[in-house]
Amino acid sequence: MTDIDGIRRMPTGINGFDQISLGGLPAGRSTLVSGTTGSGKTLFAMEFLARGVQNDDEPGVFVTFEEDPDDIRTNVTSLGFPIAQWEATGKWVFVDASADIALEASTIGAFDMGALTVRIAHAVRRIGARRVALDSLGAVFTNVGNTGVIRHELFRIVSALDLLGVTTVVTAERPEEYNSVSRFGVEEFVLDNVIILRNVLRAERRRRTVEIVKFRGTSHRTGEWLFTIGPSEGIVIMPLAFLRPRERASTERVSSGNPDLDAMCGGGFFRDSIVLLTGPTGTGKTLTSLFFAASAVRAGERCLLQTFDETREQLARNAASWGLDLDAMEASGLLRIVSEYPEVASPEDHFLRIRRVIEEFRPSRVAIDTLSALERIVSSRALLDFVIALGAVLRHHEVTTLLTSAPTGRVTPTVTPAIAMEVASLTDVTILLRYVEAEGEIRRGIAVLQTRGSVHDHSVRQVTIDNTGMHIGEPMRGQSDVLGTAYPQAPAAGKQAEWSARHPDTGAHE
Repeated sequence: MTDIDGIRRMPTGINGFDQISLGGLPAGRSTLVSGTTGSGKTLFAMEFLARGVQNDDEPGVFVTFEEDPDDIRTNVTSLGFPIAQWEATGKWVFVDASADIALEASTIGAFDMGALTVRIAHAVRRIGARRVALDSLGAVFTNVGNTGVIRHELFRIVSALDLLGVTTVVTAERPEEYNSVSRFGVEEFVLDNVIILRNVLRAERRRRTVEIVKFRGTSHRTGEWLFTIGPSEGIVIMPLAFLRPRERASTERVSSGNPDLDAMCGGGFFRDSIVLLTGPTGTGKTLTSLFFAASAVRAGERCLLQTFDETREQLARNAASWGLDLDAMEASGLLRIVSEYPEVASPEDHFLRIRRVIEEFRPSRVAIDTLSALERIVSSRALLDFVIALGAVLRHHEVTTLLTSAPTGRVTPTVTPAIAMEVASLTDVTILLRYVEAEGEIRRGIAVLQTRGSVHDHSVRQVTIDNTGMHIGEPMRGQSDVLGTAYPQAPAAGKQAEWSARHPDTGAHE
């Protein structure tokens, strides 16, 4: 356990929650977890107990007021929680109050909270429980109109649990996402700590967030934090669940699949680099991704190619036109292609799927084409969280990653698409592809804007594409509109000193 502001924290084990709570829930106290239908209240309570048994060998008591214990055991099967086994070994106990509520009259006086408290205390002592979850007390109080009685009885049961020295999660319903904290308006005043789970419909899509409203007497991170629910991961708070320090940075270089691009980047990409390639449609982003994957296969490395813009069949056809046989590469076991449109899932679910493939397939390289396609279904903030979380996973495994992104227009003066401008600060290498109008024709240009920790070519070079792939040529001299005013052109002969004085940030190293 950690100690914050003199108050011990009990780790929940929930992916990312201990980071925003600065170590977990205040130990020996009761926490209200409030939310609307489908927000994840029961799962939060369930994971709090199960992760305690699984990670810290701490027994738990689950008090259910609505669901049958058999249903709960079945619902968490995909999470890998062997509850029946834990029950047999004295690590888990159900206190089933659902049948009692169904039989009792609809007043708090008829339902004996004192008897329930005795049952819970007995279960706690019998297995030496450290954690207790009550789901959900609202079922007890639904037909009680007197909030004073509700407050008294809630205080009674919570005080008894606190005296037992257990850390308790109490779930409660709330009628709306952004007004009252709880249904009866008293729960948040009785309990020491309050957490709100939200399940908001925005732009025709559900978005779940978690917010710590209060931890009495101690600190925590503020604001709403995006989370998703995975069938095998449970609650996952993004991106904090995946941020972790690294012991070292790789100095090994790998090829981009294009020798000319390797030369522009100082000899290739560092093994753990995240590379952002931006440019409008038709400039060569997918082509670069395919040759990047082919380079991995030639080197005997595994590569995951995730596409959001094309079907698997379209990708194979396009690759064949450049002499690449995706079927053969997949048959070798070194390439895995995942093709799906952004609209089939939320960005958080796309992230979990990609992470599962990375954990299972263990690729050395990943290419995602195109990242900006996800902008159709999500806000820039959520997509940035997606990239931060993905980058943390990829760097942890030292996976060389190529992300492509496109602006909204086919030929556009915009230097980079919206998401690329947000993501660029998170990447190690930034490469820009552009259309250039010169001498009555449209040409392609390429520039390496940054390579962290490495020399790189500062030229804007001409690009041609034929049936053998992409070819990078000589610098495009005299093309003042290649990258617009944001990227000045190289100095003319005899003007180097003046150029250096006016552009001090264009040195050889980033």
